[in-house]
Amino acid sequence: MNFFPLLAILFLSLPLIEIYFMIQIGSVIGAGWTVLAIISTAVLGAALIRRQGFGVYMRMNSSLEKGEIPAMEMLEGLALLVSGLMLLTPGFITDATGFLLLVPPLRQWLVLNLLKRHFIQQVDVTGTQTKYTHSELGQRKGPIDGDYRRIDD
Repeated sequence: MNFFPLLAILFLSLPLIEIYFMIQIGSVIGAGWTVLAIISTAVLGAALIRRQGFGVYMRMNSSLEKGEIPAMEMLEGLALLVSGLMLLTPGFITDATGFLLLVPPLRQWLVLNLLKRHFIQQVDVTGTQTKYTHSELGQRKGPIDGDYRRIDD
């Protein structure tokens, strides 16, 4: 699936929409208050991302200590990175999107249902990649038979 046309339209139209909303809000509450609101959301968002990022980091370390792969935590960290970029971008629509990604249940739902199906791939013995849907991943139980060989340098 080619996302380039969609991204091009998004990157061209989003700044224009943001400027329109800033002008409309500025005409109601004043230019100074509008600028203060935009700066305040960036500062508040940075503080919240720092706090939640530290929590994700601690859960990731806990998973690693248990010998588990912290895949969910890494994807949550990616969602927090996107949230931070949205909050640091001036504008009210990007701020609203960034703050929505800071809500842990919503972020985890997004990670589970949208990001996982794009990032989880299993490599079979021949080296070709096979994609599994989220529902197929839960059906695989028990050990997986396979061959391996050790290659020493």
